[in-house]
Amino acid sequence: MAKLVALYKHPSDPSAFDAHYASTHAPLAKTLPGLKSYEISKGPVAVGQGESPYYLVAVLEFESLDAIKTALGSPEGAATAGDLANFAQAGVELLMFDSKDA
Repeated sequence: MAKLVALYKHPSDPSAFDAHYASTHAPLAKTLPGLKSYEISKGPVAVGQGESPYYLVAVLEFESLDAIKTALGSPEGAATAGDLANFAQAGVELLMFDSKDA
């Protein structure tokens, strides 16, 4: 399996971020072809030391890195990426990797 992790930085208006994420962005992301699972953080995002730069974490699972690349290159991927400017002005970092059971 492979994961795409989206790390959203703290928005200036958390209420507007949450409303847009729930009503628009999450439904768009759930249309990505090949998506196996989709989960988001609940509550504050903590780090080992200091204040976390992240407000929300989304973890999307796909069959492979190639499946992630295909999904991001699809019309649904373009629509999902294009929506980021509508609510994630503080920034988002995307991490992609293969995963295995340890």
